[in-house]
Amino acid sequence: MSTIDYSQKIPNNVDLKSDKRLQRALEAWLPDYINWWREMGPTDFNENDVYLRTAVSVDRDGWANFDYVKMPDYRWGIFLTPTEPGGKIGFGDHMGEDVWQSVPGEYRNWLRRLIVTQGDTEPASVEQQRLLGLTAPSLYDMRNLFQVNVEEGRHLWAMVYLLHSSFGKDGREEAAELLERRSGNADHPRILTTFNEPCHDWLSFFCFTMFTDRDGKYQLLSLAESGFEPLARTTRFMLTEEAHHMFVGQTGIARVVRRTCEAMNENPDKTAEEMGVIPLETIQRYINYWASSSLDLFGAEVSSNSANFFGAGIKGRAYEQKNYDEHTALDQGYQLDRWSDGSITTEEVPLRNAMNEVLRDEYIKENEKGIDYWNRECEKAGNDFRFTYPNRRFNRKVGEWSGGFFHPNTGEPMTKEAYEAAALDWLPSQKEADYVKSLMVQVTAPGKFANWIAPPLRGINGQDVDFEYVKL
Repeated sequence: MSTIDYSQKIPNNVDLKSDKRLQRALEAWLPDYINWWREMGPTDFNENDVYLRTAVSVDRDGWANFDYVKMPDYRWGIFLTPTEPGGKIGFGDHMGEDVWQSVPGEYRNWLRRLIVTQGDTEPASVEQQRLLGLTAPSLYDMRNLFQVNVEEGRHLWAMVYLLHSSFGKDGREEAAELLERRSGNADHPRILTTFNEPCHDWLSFFCFTMFTDRDGKYQLLSLAESGFEPLARTTRFMLTEEAHHMFVGQTGIARVVRRTCEAMNENPDKTAEEMGVIPLETIQRYINYWASSSLDLFGAEVSSNSANFFGAGIKGRAYEQKNYDEHTALDQGYQLDRWSDGSITTEEVPLRNAMNEVLRDEYIKENEKGIDYWNRECEKAGNDFRFTYPNRRFNRKVGEWSGGFFHPNTGEPMTKEAYEAAALDWLPSQKEADYVKSLMVQVTAPGKFANWIAPPLRGINGQDVDFEYVKL
């Protein structure tokens, strides 16, 4: 069903009340989740009313309602898009077979691994961003932060539902573990490295929502093709919510660029630091850092796991049915650059083994459009500076390029000495990070914005920019 039942303790559109055992298990998990939120979420704002959207349907149009709510009272729930009658698996070795309603035994471990890894990213990002409300540059931005946070919490619920409903005791244990790991904790960290990185300032937050959340989009797109229909239906609705997160990142960076360009035009004899705005070169270095870190999230360029997942029909390519004519990926190759013995070579690898790279290709293309978007801000301001997207080999910690040193613009190999000598031109220094952090001062008057960021072009849900998005 498309309408969500809010009369139950856990809002849902999966008729949860008809499965008492599952309902009791999830209701038992709920207090642990609320405790986690109160401990690791944006704790200083738990008692404030925030203008948030809440899903009321999974239809494409009119799916959300906007109103004030205290975040711990947000109605997190379980929302799946409608099932498609006669659905068939669309790729891999099982192409053309009926989609699965329950987990195939032979793929149980693979599916559980995919769901746990996706689920772990959701609370991790909330933990990374938990203190940013204290330095929000406006009520508009504070509200957007909290919207992202509650929806990441909602996405955790989506994965926990799958673990509880399809994986029995193992799934319940994994769901409990999702609330026990902590971002950046040396003893019990989150699964993926990027989700253990500190996110102390709003420039990092905007880069995170631009690049890291966009990785999330592409992972969800590939899972939305899954032959395990409950996973596909779950991730399809998550994608509806995820779009706002990337909007926050792309427009957030654009507003920082716009404000810096305005200040430079108004005071051409002063430096950005003298004017209290963020230098365009600093923004580029933050882009380099977060973009390269997010590229690691796709995994190794050559991967037996990606081949297995595709062959099994549990994780496809983004827009599998829309963008590709052939869906088995057998007897096909992918031309891939390799790094070996200090030199770059090109070889053809089986296409299935290159599925991580196929997904990364599409992700990079979309990010480059975001770079163009920011460059138009410079063009409109008459500023000659142009942002660039770093080469995929630059600053990598996972995969083919993690063992070498590469130029961020050309991707050409460098000696360690030459790379380290130039690194401060390409990645944020501690001094630079300290300067950015020094600008992070909370602004709470409706319609007012910190000096380092321009106002948005319009408000949320038709509201004015000076609307009281958070009642403090």
